[in-house]
Amino acid sequence: MSFEAIETNGLVLLGCGKMGSALLSGWLEKGLAASAVHVIDPKPSAWLEATGAHLNADLPPAPAVMLLAIKPQMMGDALDGLQAYGGGGTLILSIAAGTPIARFEEVFGAHTPVIRAMPNTPAAVGRGVTALFANPHASTADMELAQALLSAVGETVTLSAEAQMDAVTAVSGSGPAYVFHLIEAMAAAGEAEGLAPELAMQLARATVVGAGQLAYHNDAPAAELRQNVTSPGGTTAAALEILMDKDMGLSPLMRRAVGAAAARARELAE
Repeated sequence: MSFEAIETNGLVLLGCGKMGSALLSGWLEKGLAASAVHVIDPKPSAWLEATGAHLNADLPPAPAVMLLAIKPQMMGDALDGLQAYGGGGTLILSIAAGTPIARFEEVFGAHTPVIRAMPNTPAAVGRGVTALFANPHASTADMELAQALLSAVGETVTLSAEAQMDAVTAVSGSGPAYVFHLIEAMAAAGEAEGLAPELAMQLARATVVGAGQLAYHNDAPAAELRQNVTSPGGTTAAALEILMDKDMGLSPLMRRAVGAAAARARELAE
């Protein structure tokens, strides 16, 4: 992973909350010099102050990357005064949900290279997945640099259309919350069957984490993995008869849930 362009011209990180901190930690672990990073954050954490990165100081005149890691509702105020970084010398890389590329082109200019990305919270433990889409002015080198920065905290995928970002937001961006709720639901069901709350939660949490690891390290389709642990007429089959009901099961419920999240993502982009 090469950060040569950043080491030479610097990187500006606008916002260093949970996701920004996860990214910065990943970059430092991958060998990026803290002195190459310029962070703008109104409430820096003690960890951020100890990294050695430039904090709320003068920015380099033409950084290689300006990474926008702030909440969408704060974007308008944050972009004030940054128009000078548009025009092509600096790659604008945004991980702000719901803010389309067109908005950044309005601020930085139509010929500015812009890449929009959607990471998710497992980035905090190096197991995130990030989808990226670039405007026509972003070069192959720009995309490779963005992928290098974001692969420091997990996998990356590229999209063929920006419109797909709403579905990505609904599946992987919001997805960790669905999994956490699955843990809650499994633990509550265990309690209903007589387990102590602490034991039910321990079993549910460890089961979801373990199954996720099995799926991650196995190239077989998820359907095959499911079938491998389902004996005909057994306990798992009895449970799956409920979960796989075509009208009331998990699949139609998840379609509705993801559909609702995608619809909300489209609303936020308007």
